Amino acid sequence: MALLTVHHWGDLAAGIRELRRVARRRVVILTWDQHVFRERFWLVRDYLPEAAAFDDSRSVPPDQLIDLLGGGGQEPVPVPHDCIDGFGAAYWRRPHAYLDPHVRAAISMLAQTGDDALAPGLSRLADDLGTGRWHARYADLLTLDSLDVGYRLIVADH
Repeated sequence: MALLTVHHWGDLAAGIRELRRVARRRVVILTWDQHVFRERFWLVRDYLPEAAAFDDSRSVPPDQLIDLLGGGGQEPVPVPHDCIDGFGAAYWRRPHAYLDPHVRAAISMLAQTGDDALAPGLSRLADDLGTGRWHARYADLLTLDSLDVGYRLIVADH
């Protein structure tokens, strides 16, 4: 099992071979589809496109993972509104969290993009939250229990 990690591997093919070698029956990878993520996740689409651009350089398309695994399938993994894990889109319905430097430090796409690059977008987010513009713009999100922003579970039996 690999959870939101393959984008950090220096040798993806070798890592996948090792997953296949040690797995008795099934390999499971939680990853994300960068194109869906960019389109559906308000934070990177509307405030922090720099973070999405950083992830463009290292994201691995789910279909590529399936090919490297020699087949398999993928399933969407909607993120619940009260997710406590702390990965990229965990706070999609709690936007104030992204203003917290401790939260950002635990999210690789934000931590590795760097505060200087994120500062203008975070300032716009803080302003929009303070004025109520964020809540007006994304009112529909506040009614949802979960959201599909592109996280995918890749499952391959061998």
